[in-house]
Amino acid sequence: MSKKQKDKTTNQPSGAPAEGQAQNVVPPQAEPAQAVDQVLEGEKPTTEQAPEPVEPGEVEAALEQLRRQCEEAKDRALRYQAELDNYRKRVARQMEQERRYACLPLLRDLLPVWDNMERALEAAQKNHEAASLLEGFKMVIRQLEDVFRKHHCTPIEALGQPFDPHRHEAICQQPSDEHPANTVLQVTRTGFQLHDRVVRPSQVIVSTRPEPKKAGAAQEPSAQNQEGDDAGKPAAEGETPQV
Repeated sequence: MSKKQKDKTTNQPSGAPAEGQAQNVVPPQAEPAQAVDQVLEGEKPTTEQAPEPVEPGEVEAALEQLRRQCEEAKDRALRYQAELDNYRKRVARQMEQERRYACLPLLRDLLPVWDNMERALEAAQKNHEAASLLEGFKMVIRQLEDVFRKHHCTPIEALGQPFDPHRHEAICQQPSDEHPANTVLQVTRTGFQLHDRVVRPSQVIVSTRPEPKKAGAAQEPSAQNQEGDDAGKPAAEGETPQV
């Protein structure tokens, strides 16, 4: 052996394998927990659970219950829809009524002014010196009537009409031979109505049937006339003339 080869053999560690020799290396064993996990992940169930059998009667009962629930839900939906429609109609009707009669309080406040103008007109007609004042009153009354008609407020016709307690207010009754009973003979205050609603009724005097004449009062004049006729006739023979 040469000197160089001796140096190589002496420099190698004692535990290291020599060149050309197979290295018998044993791999380290895997940890037990890791091995168990690998086994569990690789396992598959060998058998599947079969569904439990269902009786035909149970299916039919469940379907019948679902039908009943659907019918009840449909009835509730229809009922709620009808209530909603009625509510909308009622609100629309109320709004129309409010719009239709919105000026009713104002007209009630203006009617006393119209009454005072009518009284002033009647007084001016009796005074011949107030001709210019009379024309002014007539002009103001015409303007008020135009305003009333513009807002669909019209006078209530009462004179000669049958008495209507919804539109007329009777202040007294008066017997009349020319008119049937319960007929308006005179209007003391004109009434007005807004569309079909009475703003204020007309104050009127109503006719009644005339009182029947008493039977005794009707027979007295005829008896007196008979006595006068008998006194004017000459006495017959054998009769004593009446004094």
